[in-house]
Amino acid sequence: MSSDNGQNATLTINGKVCSFEKGQTILQVALENEIEIPHYCYHPGISIAANCRICLAEVWAPNPRNENKLEPIPKLLPTCQQPAGEGQVVYTDSPKAIANQKSVMEYLLINHPVDCAICDQAGECHLQDYSYQFGRGQARFAEQKIKQPKKDLGPHVLLYSDRCIMCTRCVRFTREVTGTNELIVEGRGAFEQIDLFPGMALDNELSANVIDMCPVGALLDKDFLFQQRVWFLTKTPSIDGITASGDNITIEHNKGVIYRLKPRFNLDVNRYWITDEVRYGWKFVHDEQRLLMPSIKGEDPYQDTEAPLAYENAYQRVNEGLAGAQRIAAMISPMLSCEDAYLLAMMVLQHDPEAIFGVGPVPFHGEDKTFKDGFKLYAEKAPNARGVQRVLDKLASDRVLDSAAFFEKVKGDPMIDAAVITGNYASDWVTADLDDSLRTKFIVAIDTLPNRITKRADVVLPGATWAEKAGTFENANNRLQAFERAINPIDYCKSEAQLALDLMADFAGGSAEGYNAANVRSQMAHEHDLGEFISEVHMPKGAEEIESDMQMVEL
Repeated sequence: MSSDNGQNATLTINGKVCSFEKGQTILQVALENEIEIPHYCYHPGISIAANCRICLAEVWAPNPRNENKLEPIPKLLPTCQQPAGEGQVVYTDSPKAIANQKSVMEYLLINHPVDCAICDQAGECHLQDYSYQFGRGQARFAEQKIKQPKKDLGPHVLLYSDRCIMCTRCVRFTREVTGTNELIVEGRGAFEQIDLFPGMALDNELSANVIDMCPVGALLDKDFLFQQRVWFLTKTPSIDGITASGDNITIEHNKGVIYRLKPRFNLDVNRYWITDEVRYGWKFVHDEQRLLMPSIKGEDPYQDTEAPLAYENAYQRVNEGLAGAQRIAAMISPMLSCEDAYLLAMMVLQHDPEAIFGVGPVPFHGEDKTFKDGFKLYAEKAPNARGVQRVLDKLASDRVLDSAAFFEKVKGDPMIDAAVITGNYASDWVTADLDDSLRTKFIVAIDTLPNRITKRADVVLPGATWAEKAGTFENANNRLQAFERAINPIDYCKSEAQLALDLMADFAGGSAEGYNAANVRSQMAHEHDLGEFISEVHMPKGAEEIESDMQMVEL
C-alpha cells in the first residue's frame, strides 16, 4: 500500500512515528498507538462534534506550495476531527498545546461543584484525571458559581447538571444510536444544559448506555448510586447470560457481591453497548429465594453445618434412582453453558446409554429490534439454546427433542420413569405441560430458584448462575464465546458441571475432580468430535494491569 492512498503512511505524534490508514483522525491514530491525548466529546461509537476543545494540538505539515517543506499550521487543530496526513508532525506537549489544555480545564471547572468525595464517578472520572494531568494547580475563579438542577431523566438515569461539561455525547447517542431523540441541549452560554425533550423520558431499551458514555459524574445510574466505590470493584469479563445476543460484558463485584454490569467493547458483537435488560437482569443471582442446599423428598431440611452430609446423601439417592430406571429423560436448560450440558449428558448416559434428551423451553418476549446504528435487541431470552443443541446432537444425535416434543415423549412413554430437569432461569419457568408430564416419575431437579418442580422433586440440587462459573455460550449468530467466573457460587451451591462430575465420581466409587472449563472443552474436542470448542471459541481478552503513578516513600 502506498502513501498516496493512505497505506503505510506515517505521521509523528510527540516524537513517536505512527502509521495510519486513510480516513483516520490524529486522535484515532494516537489512541491506537497508546499516546494519550485528552478528550471529552469524542467517542468512537458516535459522530465527531469537536466541541470540548481540550484535544487541540500544534500540527506541522508538508507545504506542497513550498517544496513540501515542513511548516506549522497557524492555529491549533482539534485532533479528534483533523485527518491524519502523511508527514505531519503533531505536538500535544508543546507550550501552545499545554496552554490550551490548562485553559480548557480551568474553563470547565469554573462552575463545577468539586464534590468528588460524594460523586459516584470518582475513581473513573476523566475530569479528575485530566485536572491532575493537564490542569492548573489552583483555581483563579473567585466569583459565585452558577447552580444547575438535578434531574430525573427516566427509570435508570439521574442527571447532576452541575457536573456536566456539555460534551453532548449523550445527546448524540439518542440521535444516532437509538434514534429516539429524548435528550436535547437547552439554553445558551454558561446556562446551557442537557434536558429532556418536552413530554418525553429517557426510557428506551438502551438508555443506561449514556451513563457509560458520560466522561464525568453528570449522568448516574440510579441502581448503582452510593452503592460502592469503584476502586473496590473487581472486573471480570463475561457474556450476556440473559438473552441470545452474546453481548460482551464486564461483571463488577466485591467480596462475592455483584454491583453492576457494564458493556465490554467487541466490534463483532455489541460494539460499545448493552441493553438495559442485560445491564439490570442479574438481580436473581442474589435473590433471597435462591436454593442453597441439597434436599431429599421426605427428609428434614439439612442445616448449614450439614452441607457435606447433604450432598453425600443426595448424590447417593440420585444415583440409586437413575440406576434403577428403565429409561431416563434429561432436559438441559438453554440457560446452561456448553460445558454444563456436556457433563450432565455424560452423567445421564453413564446410567442409560439410550436416554432421551430435550432442550429446555426457550423464552421469547416481544420481537427482535434493530436500532438506528445497527445494534440488535433479541426477543430470544436464553443465552445458549444453540450451544446446548450442538452438544446434545453430538452425544445423542436422533434422541434430542425440543421442549414441546420432550414433554409429550416423557408423558406418553411408560418406559421413562426417571427425569433429570435443569432450570437456572431468572424467573419462574415451569409450564403446565412440563409439570403434567413428570407426574409419577423419579425427578432430579437442578435449579437456582424454587418452583413447582423443585417442590415435588425427589432430589433437589442447587445450581449456580452463569456469574458463578466459567463456560461457553453460543449466541444467536452461532458465535461461541467463553466467559470467566466472576464470583464464587453462593453458600453451598455448585455449578451444574461440578454436580455432574460429583455424581459420576460417586457412582464410580471415586472422588471428583474440580471443574475446569478449559479441560472440559479439550475433552469435548478430543473425545466427541467437538473440535470447534478449541478452534472456534472466542476467549475474553486478559485484563490490563494498571500501574499507579503515585510515588511511594519508605517511612
